Amino acid sequence: MLSGVDRKRIPSLQKVLQILLFFTFFSRGFTSGLDFESSEIFKIGAVLSVGDNTAYFNQVVENISHERILPKGYTLNATTVPTNPNPIRTAQKVCAVLINATVYAVIISHPSSGELSPAAVSYTCGFYNIPVIGISSRDSSLSDKNLHASFLRTVPPYSHQADVWIELLKYLHYKCVVFIHSSDNNGRYTLGRFQNLADKAKIKLDDVIEYEPGFTDIIQQLEKTKEYYCRVFILYADARDAESIFREVKQLKMTSPGYVWIVSEQALMAANRPDGILALTLLNASDAAGHIWDSVKIIGLGLRDLIRNENITKAPDSCDSSDRAWETGKQFVKYLKAQSLLYGRTGRVAFDEKGDRLNSEYDIVNIVDGQTVKVGQYTFSKAQMKMNLKLNINSIKWPGGHTTKPQGYVVPTRLQVVTLVEKPFVWARPVDSKEDCKKDEILCPRANSSLTPSYCCRGYCIDLLQKLGYDLNFTYNLYQVEDGQYGNLEYVNDSNKKYWTGMMGDLVYEKADMAVAPLTINPERSQVIEFTKPFKYQGITILEKKQPKSSTLASFLQPFEQTLWILVMISVHVVALALYLLDRFSPFGRYKLPNSDVTEEDALNMSSAIWFAWGVLLNSGIGEGTPRSFSARVLGMVWAGFAMIVVASYTANLAAFLVLDRPETSLTGINDARLRNPLENFTYATVKGSAVDMYFRRQVELSNMYRTMEGKNYDSAEAAIDAVKSGELNAFIWDSSRLEYEAVQSCDLVTAREQFGRSGYGIGLQKNSFWADQVTLALLQMHESGYMEKLDNKWILSGDGKCENRNEKFPATLGLKNMAGVFILVGAGIVGGIGLIIIEIIYKNHQIRKQHRRKVARYAADKWRGTVEKRKTLRETMHAQERYNANGMEDITRNVEVVGYSDDPSPHGRIASISSYVDSLPPPPPPRVMPPMDAHSMLPTLVDSGTDSDFHNMLAQVRIQGSRVAYPQRGDTMVMSSGTTSYDISV
Repeated sequence: MLSGVDRKRIPSLQKVLQILLFFTFFSRGFTSGLDFESSEIFKIGAVLSVGDNTAYFNQVVENISHERILPKGYTLNATTVPTNPNPIRTAQKVCAVLINATVYAVIISHPSSGELSPAAVSYTCGFYNIPVIGISSRDSSLSDKNLHASFLRTVPPYSHQADVWIELLKYLHYKCVVFIHSSDNNGRYTLGRFQNLADKAKIKLDDVIEYEPGFTDIIQQLEKTKEYYCRVFILYADARDAESIFREVKQLKMTSPGYVWIVSEQALMAANRPDGILALTLLNASDAAGHIWDSVKIIGLGLRDLIRNENITKAPDSCDSSDRAWETGKQFVKYLKAQSLLYGRTGRVAFDEKGDRLNSEYDIVNIVDGQTVKVGQYTFSKAQMKMNLKLNINSIKWPGGHTTKPQGYVVPTRLQVVTLVEKPFVWARPVDSKEDCKKDEILCPRANSSLTPSYCCRGYCIDLLQKLGYDLNFTYNLYQVEDGQYGNLEYVNDSNKKYWTGMMGDLVYEKADMAVAPLTINPERSQVIEFTKPFKYQGITILEKKQPKSSTLASFLQPFEQTLWILVMISVHVVALALYLLDRFSPFGRYKLPNSDVTEEDALNMSSAIWFAWGVLLNSGIGEGTPRSFSARVLGMVWAGFAMIVVASYTANLAAFLVLDRPETSLTGINDARLRNPLENFTYATVKGSAVDMYFRRQVELSNMYRTMEGKNYDSAEAAIDAVKSGELNAFIWDSSRLEYEAVQSCDLVTAREQFGRSGYGIGLQKNSFWADQVTLALLQMHESGYMEKLDNKWILSGDGKCENRNEKFPATLGLKNMAGVFILVGAGIVGGIGLIIIEIIYKNHQIRKQHRRKVARYAADKWRGTVEKRKTLRETMHAQERYNANGMEDITRNVEVVGYSDDPSPHGRIASISSYVDSLPPPPPPRVMPPMDAHSMLPTLVDSGTDSDFHNMLAQVRIQGSRVAYPQRGDTMVMSSGTTSYDISV
């Protein structure tokens, strides 16, 4: 075993070895090589320890040849040499035996003694591009492809233990670690690999201790780690260094409960290893036979692909060859790296780009009572095709004999908190002593300042800090940042390296644990510190001095926007047209009044309709030309309502514009032309090194503005605000929360109405801080409980400024979105008027049909009444004739006036009357039955050719039976003659 000093000399020895090998093998003349001419035998060389390994290698080569891996006609042959602790002699043997035998690949095992024999074989074969596969060499320096371009191995280098450690830390949820390593190549390679993986896994490396025996004060270094919160230690060292470190660790009682130790394979071999540590052991590490089999199998598969795809040239057959570069050898190395065995004798075999073994499997062991106990495995899952970690946490016995998993860190009870003065978040008041601070104030001296007076701080962030300390049970020392800045990455003291300044620098360089201030969250800061969730959301706006209000001749138009004025004018004429059309086509309009003295000029024409619409809108009297139809009157009432709302809104807003002083801002926002194309007499700026400055630097479209502001930016927001008040600065671009507060406090200041670059304020913590999650949860609970809203009301939205709440008094110019409802009302009125006129037309048509039916009915009733009168007269005539015929009394003087139709052919023939006068009536004769009468014995038919057809066609028969008159059925006709006149008797 080499000492620490000897290990430091190894790199220089390797360089000396390279020089010796070069002059030993290549000082003689070179001869040209020969092309490969269809050889059927590929020789594989091996440098193995004397014993069973050599015989086993020969047997494996023969077995692989019989497996028909190579194309038909090609076989493998074995050539071996024994290992030698002397690297020079090993290289000479390789040259004299293996290369002279024209080997295409070499397999090498690690000797029982001697560190450089594998390296010597790799140098020698690599000079000719002959592939070398190591089966036990784990030195991390062999991964350097600049020195070992053709070297592969079926075992992982020691540095690959870092992969398992990272997975173990993630499985145990440890976020920090202290890394201790030996001062050799393996230790440095392992540290570099671990740092890269830890950054990806977001595991914080609190400290790194490089141990070199005789030079490193390990006790002092370990004592320093007690100042950190982390209690997880990873140790990479060989057995001798590990014994020394474990001795000091035990003396410092750093294996007590709460500590976690994870050590390497070599450190596990230390005799004084403490109980409770976790360690790794490589599976199949000592299985030389398995590694030989897998190596020969890989070589066979690589040769198969090489034969199929490449034109193979002959391998070098002498170290005296002048053709140093065997081009086929370079291709052969690539084919070997591309091979993999899913079911190898040592597990899954695969290689990375450096030729190192991938997917190596480890056992995780725990030291209990001095013995190793297996508690987990890191193995390859063939089903998932990835590495899986299995760990039985319940069976682990941790340092101190505890079975409960330690937290891995010590929660600090005292934090260093940095802040800066930024109203209204932090106010600083100078005092002489701590006792002068009020109840709601906290002592906050300036960093690195012993001068008096000190300061007492209060404000939004101070209340927030006090609430966090109470909820999360921690105490703190609050101080103001030394340079008074948020922090920026810049060159300091003319150095060539950039450093973080301000609060950011205090967090990055671990001077402070927490920053409680209006610290904006942005990508640049999030890369180097940890941010909580935002405690307040805000944006960027522009502050400027209020411009004097100007009055113009068109000031009376201010209450309404131009669009609204145009819509009102259009509405007047649209409504007038609608009124005219409704009254014109309505059946109840003045145009349609029957038997009326109204002329067309008195009706509602287009001119009268426009006059009516304007008169209603301007509230003037209207004496003529009003709508008459119901539909037009409904629209007129809607228009009157519209006019009332518009006139009332205009009057109220005009009074507000005339009375109230509305602040004027000349800037519309970030897209204002004076910002995009700055003028010489218009200056604007922000705070240098701030989040706003970073925002402009990051945005390409704002690069012109950034260059304009770069030389004009101020050191603090206070100085910039004072410059705006004095007129030195025209516009100040800053966080909206602060600028809105300043605008409330000062009536001379006003903010632009537009915000941009929205972000949030967060609490800053060190990278991978344990407090990040806890503070974030506390902030979320404060948001849900309404505490953050209380802070807003207390410090930002309220105050004792004389311009408080002035925004509520500013008159706003009304636009379409404010008055859209009344225009919808007018539209509804027009639509309603159209609907009503349709109803009017339908109703008027219904009335006309009803009047027509009534006229027809009246005419039919008159005819029916005349018919009834005629029937009545006829019955009386028939009755009188019957009595006459029944009594047979000729001495009775009668004057009968029979009502009937005369011979007068006129349409209105005169109806004659027959009057009977009887002097005395004889007693009635006995009843007798009269024989039936034929048609000629009927009563005279009353015929009048002038009678209308309806009455003329109503025929009936009358039969006289005794003294009664019988009526035949309707439709029977009986015609009788009397002299020259015939009569129709109709019933």
